[in-house]
Amino acid sequence: MMTLRPNIDVLLKTLRCEPAAYIPVAELGIAPQIKSLFLGKAIRTLADEIEFWTQAGYDYVKIQPEVKYQIGGRLTALGDDSQREWATEEAGLITSWDAFESYPFPTPEDVSYRRLDAVRDVLPEGLGVVGQYGDIFTLTWELMGLENFSFALFENPDLVRAINDRVGRTILSMFERFAQDEAVDILWYSDDIAFNTGLLMSPEVLEQVFFPWLDQIGALARAAGKPLIYHSDGVLFDVLDRLQAAGISALHPIEPKAMDIREVRRRASPGLALIGNVDVGDVLTRGTPTTVREQVRRNIEWMGGEPGYCLGSGNSIPEYVPLDNYRALLEAAFEFGGGR
Repeated sequence: MMTLRPNIDVLLKTLRCEPAAYIPVAELGIAPQIKSLFLGKAIRTLADEIEFWTQAGYDYVKIQPEVKYQIGGRLTALGDDSQREWATEEAGLITSWDAFESYPFPTPEDVSYRRLDAVRDVLPEGLGVVGQYGDIFTLTWELMGLENFSFALFENPDLVRAINDRVGRTILSMFERFAQDEAVDILWYSDDIAFNTGLLMSPEVLEQVFFPWLDQIGALARAAGKPLIYHSDGVLFDVLDRLQAAGISALHPIEPKAMDIREVRRRASPGLALIGNVDVGDVLTRGTPTTVREQVRRNIEWMGGEPGYCLGSGNSIPEYVPLDNYRALLEAAFEFGGGR
């Protein structure tokens, strides 16, 4: 692949739906195995991360704070692109007030920003920083178990609110730091609220445990003059207007099996950038470089040359995506996306 110079200004313009020199590429998560195969060496340090994001043609490096939430006997997926785990659907760790009182909730003081503190001194020219974290809603139900959470919404709503508040305050503090830190160019909040056929919970439930936090994160981004990307899988049409009212600048990943990106563009209010939409299963995983290339070309054609689109997968780049297909995604984006 050709060597490309990063230009965070292009990504910033795209997220603001302004004309830019080229269509940028963007991903929320890329498996460490893919990064290592791409570079031909293990990813061990912050310098390795920066080298990957730069060499692959991105205009940013993603930085996550470090904090641990215990979910049953497993690690959480937060803060580490390598973790892919199934959450419990029945009883979680917190099913009573006694369990709530004994659970070791991380506090804002427990969060480590060592990578964010270090990145400002090692960024190459033109490379920006995306401050990313998420899952206030997801952690709330995971800590209870989905079934128990669903019953508790009606039988023990005070416990749901208490868990949601403890989780939310800590994660909100991360976005307060992102908004204030001059090294951070873009905020990215991820929290799945939907699946391929609809929302995980009703809009009324989301107004209790999700949107109040997104509203606050959106207000932080606006006050700082920084774009806010929001990630959720699934069908989001029922809350698309509400997401925009919360202040998001861009929506990711526009799963092809869940939403037609052309319909999202038609139904969204002006000014919402769209990110992703290249199918992970049938195209990136089971397809060929040729089918990947064709999907990228088609997506750019669908967007009609209008500003406000970033190319990327319709979810993430997991370890089982063939490296040749991932390279084809990038190379086609650079070829058809113009200006590079």
